[in-house]
Amino acid sequence: MITAVTFDGAPEQGTINFSVGQPSADLLPLALLRGACGRFFASAQPLELNYGERQGDARFRAALAAFLSDPGGGETSPQSLMLTAGISQALDFVCSRLTRPGDTVFVEEPSYPYSFQIFRDHGLKIVGIPLDGQGMDMEQCERQLAEHRPKLLYTIPAYNNPTGQTLSQERRERLVALSRKYGFIIAADEVYQLLHHGEPPPASFGTMAGHGNVLSLGSFSKILAPGLRLGWIQTNAELMGILTASGVLVSGGNFNHFTSHVVRQLIENGELTPFIAHLRSNYAARAEAMDKALHTHLDGIATWQKPQGGYFFWLRLLDGIATWQKPQGGYFFWLRLPAHIDAEDFQAAGRDASTGFMSGALCSTAGGLKNCLRLSFAHYTVPDIHEGIARLGRAMRAVRGTFIA
Repeated sequence: MITAVTFDGAPEQGTINFSVGQPSADLLPLALLRGACGRFFASAQPLELNYGERQGDARFRAALAAFLSDPGGGETSPQSLMLTAGISQALDFVCSRLTRPGDTVFVEEPSYPYSFQIFRDHGLKIVGIPLDGQGMDMEQCERQLAEHRPKLLYTIPAYNNPTGQTLSQERRERLVALSRKYGFIIAADEVYQLLHHGEPPPASFGTMAGHGNVLSLGSFSKILAPGLRLGWIQTNAELMGILTASGVLVSGGNFNHFTSHVVRQLIENGELTPFIAHLRSNYAARAEAMDKALHTHLDGIATWQKPQGGYFFWLRLLDGIATWQKPQGGYFFWLRLPAHIDAEDFQAAGRDASTGFMSGALCSTAGGLKNCLRLSFAHYTVPDIHEGIARLGRAMRAVRGTFIA
């Protein structure tokens, strides 16, 4: 008998595992959604529980378009939007409609690790394009384009998972121009677009959907609740026509018709925007806490070999066990260890200390980046973050051959 609610990858009780990239329970809006359900059912008509439109309920798309529209002049059309069941389902659907086995997909190196399996499921060849601190290295991208001719390019342009890097407006425009020149489709995973901790990132790729082969993939998983399995694709009329001609949609209507009714209540009632502001405030505080804890517990390292006699140890001092940049949005810190250190060497000690992280090698298309690791601050409160990073520091001290000052 199951006595507690669980999810895939749930940490053991008492463990502070920073590999978990999901919101914490206190940030899941149970009361808001309970109220939205009540309002919907209070006035619902029977046909609202039918299959619905292939592209998604027209009222929901109108509400979502208004929500996504930029007051400064960037208006979103309801016709440019299609409902999905979240980013993963949308990415799988895009691959099924727009690629064929043997095609090539470009991804950022590093990137969201669970996207790789989706691409492999469709028989795609994955080519990693390195990041340079400001998002995808466009010089490297253009060199690879001439050789590989990809069908699809997958990017997380705002607060990349796992590095937290953001692609500049100039690079976004260049990427769209390259998509026209070389004939590939951009699939921009913009799940963190609205989760900035200060100044917002450049405008969504959705604002450029009419200028090239662009698909902007959005989701309510990070701005409302993952279990809703509700998201959207924004694109131009040509690509929308290819997507909506799918036999799955012709047969069964849109992927998540019912949930869109509930979420529409939140948008139309003006509740979604302040809730996202609440998330931003909490995530900003958690990112600040993790940054401070990392400075406290992971700055400074020395390596040595135990002497076989005499009086002395010889210590080789390094600048720090890890380097990182504090992210300006999203969920993640990306830590780079000295080149000779493999992050996997700390995993067992981390488990013994009831903490954990995601190895950088999992985020690499070719198993590289072994001296890197990803930490998520989304799933834990500020006190837990301080405690978890302290545990991680102690775990690293316990690994033979390293000492954190």
